[in-house]
Amino acid sequence: MEEKTGHIVNTCSFAGIKPIIMDLPYPTIQVKEKNQAYANLLSIDYCGSVSELSAIAQYINNENCLSARNCPLAKTILGIAMAEMMHLQKLGELISLLGGNVDFMARQQNGRQKMWTPEYLTISKNPQKMLLADIEAEKGAVSQYRMHIQMINDNCIKDVLERIIMDEEYHIMLLQILMKEVS
Repeated sequence: MEEKTGHIVNTCSFAGIKPIIMDLPYPTIQVKEKNQAYANLLSIDYCGSVSELSAIAQYINNENCLSARNCPLAKTILGIAMAEMMHLQKLGELISLLGGNVDFMARQQNGRQKMWTPEYLTISKNPQKMLLADIEAEKGAVSQYRMHIQMINDNCIKDVLERIIMDEEYHIMLLQILMKEVS
């Protein structure tokens, strides 16, 4: 951050930032058949408290808070957020193919539904606390995906979730390295 002509300017450039993902292709987005129960499970991954939408919002908030004071960290956080956007898009496609609605409503097995809310986010101004919250959110996502894989009997969907888990585990590793650097 620098001051120019009486203005405060953020000089962190995000040109050329790419999603931070494993260097492996994603499986084709397809399903064996329509299945509302599976669509409902994926709606939780899409926009529940532990979800891609929550991850994106939390990462973008963290990137905005960090960009003026730690540009390299902010760039990494943005790259991870972009990967989460790709995951969100893939989940949305699967939900639609399964016959579900992509409407920011997480649908529980008991019939309850809840619209996504920013109350799901862990917001901090402290870089260590940000990274710790991000690590915990990624670990929660991996655990939830694994649980959903056990509940789904469609290898097309399972393959996509397994591939997303690879990215999430990669993010955990990167965030743990970053945590050591900012400590």
